[in-house]
Amino acid sequence: MSKRKRPESNAPSDSLTDHERLIYDVIRSKQDMGIWTRDMKRELRVNLPDNIVTKSIKSLQNKSLIKEVVNIHSKGKKHLMAVEFEPSKEISGGAWYSEGSLDTEFIKVVKSQCLKQIIKLKVATLEGISDSIKRSGAFKVDLTKQQIEEIVRALVLDNQIMEVKSNGSGEFTNIPVGKVCYKNVSKGGGGGEPKTGSLASIPCGVCPQINICTPDGVISPKTCVYYTTWLDF
Repeated sequence: MSKRKRPESNAPSDSLTDHERLIYDVIRSKQDMGIWTRDMKRELRVNLPDNIVTKSIKSLQNKSLIKEVVNIHSKGKKHLMAVEFEPSKEISGGAWYSEGSLDTEFIKVVKSQCLKQIIKLKVATLEGISDSIKRSGAFKVDLTKQQIEEIVRALVLDNQIMEVKSNGSGEFTNIPVGKVCYKNVSKGGGGGEPKTGSLASIPCGVCPQINICTPDGVISPKTCVYYTTWLDF
């Protein structure tokens, strides 16, 4: 019976020293979380001198097996990760961070696009905003619903848009009753942007009881103090 030929491998990880293998295995085991250099030393099964650790780390980097990544929670600490993994959101900060710093320019662009789509749609749900942005091809990467929601909430806090609930009629005809949606609150109305007057701030739009509000019911516009105040305004 002939012996099975052992496959040849030229992978960099096959030519590691014992010290490099120990360090590489610890770093790789942390996957997308990576590990701080000092924590890595604690997890080694043997007590290696600092110069050996430093030399081994440099060698692993030169062999393109590990890389340094930025941990937004501890930027001053050397954080290591196997090259096959990408940093998790917990340490990278997610899509809004670039190289450990908040990507304010990217956030501005996304906010601008979200506002643009809301103005275009007049009234928009999160799903509508997301779909409209995808169709526009404004970004090379797909933004998640969570990312869109984070930006939309920021626009609400900036008082650039308002959160309302559909009443199922008028401009809300295609949106289910009670569904949360968003409208532009620009006061100038220039450049084709819709003006926002008193009607845009009607309390019914954000009332959690809108689904059970009827003219002659227990909850009714006739007895609603918020609605009365709005009329007086």
